[in-house]
Amino acid sequence: MERTLIWIHGGAWMRRHASERSREIFSAHGLHVVTATHRLSDEATWPAQLDDVREAAREARAERPDAPLLVGGRSSGGHLALQLGLHGVDAADDVAGVIAVSPPVDPLAADWPEARASGSPWTRLLGHVPTPLDDATADATPANHIGNGVPVLLVHGADDATVPPTQALDLANALLASGHPVTTYLTSGDHDLDLERDDVRQVIAAFLAGPALCRAQTPEP
Repeated sequence: MERTLIWIHGGAWMRRHASERSREIFSAHGLHVVTATHRLSDEATWPAQLDDVREAAREARAERPDAPLLVGGRSSGGHLALQLGLHGVDAADDVAGVIAVSPPVDPLAADWPEARASGSPWTRLLGHVPTPLDDATADATPANHIGNGVPVLLVHGADDATVPPTQALDLANALLASGHPVTTYLTSGDHDLDLERDDVRQVIAAFLAGPALCRAQTPEP
């Protein structure tokens, strides 16, 4: 059966960026794409955004219960896709794979002090400045939820001036250390990386056809 992809829009958790083009791009990869939205950070703070995309995933799964479920997103949508994939929708292993493009994942990273500025997207998401030992900061950091083995594709532009590429690279190392199958593609490009570019398209196609993803979406006998 055609796989379902829940695609989550970007917008720094503050805006809803159009996702129709992303739907077309991933539909061309043979996926049934369902776009998901969530409450913005001026409407609710973390973890309301995860609750909302989880509910969208439940609805999509109810419509196509036999289809393997993938989750993906760009920028803040990539962060939420990682959170959904690492937590699971209703069980730790009910997501077959994650595609995260240019995702912000660690507000405490030493090379990203802007994330901890007053008024930053992270501050608006949490309702306060991210700090060590803060429960909300820890919960919103995907690396604190790794371990369920979901396959992950991380794609990031090396020239991204909005989200440092080290965000994806550091998360990839943590995922690998915890046993996740991980494909990481760091390439030329900025935050709005062109997903139709031939090299990016081939990386996505290879991930979708890869053995780790195929194993993850095959039911146990």
